[in-house]
Parts: sequence; C-alpha cells; structure tokens
Amino acid sequence: MTTISLKNIVKKFGDNEVVHSINLEIKDAEFIVLVGPSGCGKSTTLRMIAGLEEITEGEVVIGDRVVNNILAKDRNIAMVFQNYALYPHMNVFNNMSFALKLQKVPKSEIEERVNNAARILNIEELLNRKPSELSGGQRQRVAMGRAIVRNPDIFLFDEPLSNLDAKLRTQMRVEIKELHQRVKNTIVYVTHDQVEAMTLGDRIVVLKDGYIEQVGDPIELFQKPVNTFVAGFIGSPAMNLIDGTIAKSAEKLNISFQDGFELPIPHKPDAKISEGQKVVMGLRPGDILLQEGSNDIPEDWTFDAKIIVTEPLGSETYMHVDVSGLKITAKCEGRRAVQPNEKIKLAFNLNHLHIFDAASTKSVY
Repeated sequence: MTTISLKNIVKKFGDNEVVHSINLEIKDAEFIVLVGPSGCGKSTTLRMIAGLEEITEGEVVIGDRVVNNILAKDRNIAMVFQNYALYPHMNVFNNMSFALKLQKVPKSEIEERVNNAARILNIEELLNRKPSELSGGQRQRVAMGRAIVRNPDIFLFDEPLSNLDAKLRTQMRVEIKELHQRVKNTIVYVTHDQVEAMTLGDRIVVLKDGYIEQVGDPIELFQKPVNTFVAGFIGSPAMNLIDGTIAKSAEKLNISFQDGFELPIPHKPDAKISEGQKVVMGLRPGDILLQEGSNDIPEDWTFDAKIIVTEPLGSETYMHVDVSGLKITAKCEGRRAVQPNEKIKLAFNLNHLHIFDAASTKSVY
C-alpha cells in the first residue's frame, strides 16, 4: 500500500510562509487533485512530497516511512512536469529508458518496460523519433511513459496539460484517467484548471493562499461549497454570487437586494440566518433557466430579465442578464435562439440556493 500523509506541513521562504500547517491523508491508489489559483501553494506542496523542496515544519509520510530526510531519488516517485523535460538529443526510446540505464537495469528488462509503456500510451511508432519531431500531446505521452517505466509507487503531475491546446487537453485528460485505471497507482495532480480537477480527481483539495479551503469529491464541492471562495472557484461558468441582506416579510425570510428586489428563501431547519444579516447569495447558472411552459417552478420564483450578452456553446447557451439591476448568468438550451436586449422570464430553482455569511464567507444555508 502506498498512502501519503501530510502532517502539519509548513513551508517558508525566508520569513515568508507560503504553506500553512497542511494536514492531508491520501489513500492507496487514490487520484487526488490539488487545485487553486496561482500562488496558492499547490506546486510547492507537490514538490515537498517529491523531495524537491525542503520542508520547514511537519512530516511527509509515504507508506510507513517519514521521508523528510530521504532524497527524491530514493522515494520511488515519478514526476511529470509541465514542460515535459525531455532530452532533445535522445530519441523517445532513450528518453524513456534513461533513468533505468542509470539504475543498471538489464537491457532485456528495459526493452520490456519501455515497450509495455509505449503500448499503454499508444506511442509505439514514435520510439525512434526525437522530441523535435513530436507534437505537444505526443511529448506529454513520452513524459508520462518515462514515469511509467520506473514502476513508481506514486505519480506526481505538476500542471502537465498547461502547454496544450483545448482539444488536446480534453484528450489527455481522458488518457490520464485511463492510465490511472490501468496502473492503479497513487496519483497527486496539481492544476489551476477546475475543469481538470473536476473531471480527473477522486477527491479534490482546494487551496487558497497556502491554506486548504475544502477537501471532497467533485460532486460534494460543486453542491456543498463551504465558503464563497470554493463556490466561485469550482464550477464553470462560475456560481452567481451577489451581496444581499436577510429580510422578513409575512413571517417568511427573503434575501433583499438593491432596488427592492427580493428572493424568497425556502425553509431549511438547520439554516443559520437571521433578519438583518449581511449575506452573499449563491446560485449556479444551471439553476436559472428560461421560464417557458411548465417546469414546476413556483410563480414567486420567476422574474423578468433582459439579456445583455449571450454565449452560445452549441448544446447550451449562457446568458448574461439584467434582473432588476442585478447582473446574473443564466442558462438555456442551445436550440433556443436568444438575442441581446431580448426580454425574457427566468425561473430560479431556489431549492439549490446557497447563502454565505458576508463577514466570515462561510456557508450558513
């Protein structure tokens, strides 16, 4: 079993603390993704696991070994970098086998491992080519193959798809997921792209400014964000987040916005909200739809709106609309043609409403 345990991990560069007492348990064969904006500490954390960055405080435990003082080469870890790091003067076979030759692995075993990795990654026909003769996606496969041949306990990926175009990123996401299903190693994957995180990870660790904001599976993070940062970061397009105040009308609580616009709040027994409280309303664009025909949305959950800008994506269209002065993103089916300045009626599915306390940013509903 190859588990990873991060115990109160701290990293300082001089007096600047960039990773703050991180605790995380990674299970054997788990695919875990560290995600967050630039400068949040995700790559630094990965490099501490790899042994490429010294740990200021805390412990990294791999399996049953504390590895703080164990060199990177002795941790049985393989790392795939953003820039591929291939030797330009070597062909693909020699790039993939280089580390094995340094380890004095027998020639027959080297050939077997390289050919097996090439079959897994569908790059058998590339073994005699130089990196300069390969596309970006092919180079990334070679970098992954170089990691596979080492038979590591753990794969570490540091933003491996950042240099690829959108189509190749989508293709490589599928291939990395398939690789994990085949080799069943523990994988720690770093990205700033929340779509990558959502599609790849068994669990996702959301980081901000060197702190863990939330850990959970993709659906949990999407449906139950613990604060406004996670709510706004996870999901594409981003959740609508709008400042408001809790108000009471006819013994029912509403969220009051500018110009007197109000949203009713469905009753929830464990809600931590009260009249006069400053809050942030959260509702995903997919929960704000065109009201056309019957869609089982109560009448007081429907509102007039005016389209400002549309983003047609084929199967769906996102609409940036004005609702009583509020700028909101909503969704409609791609077959329905919508135009700027068109007046429409929107249905808000308030069963999926999120409310965050404005001061603490934490979820209260």
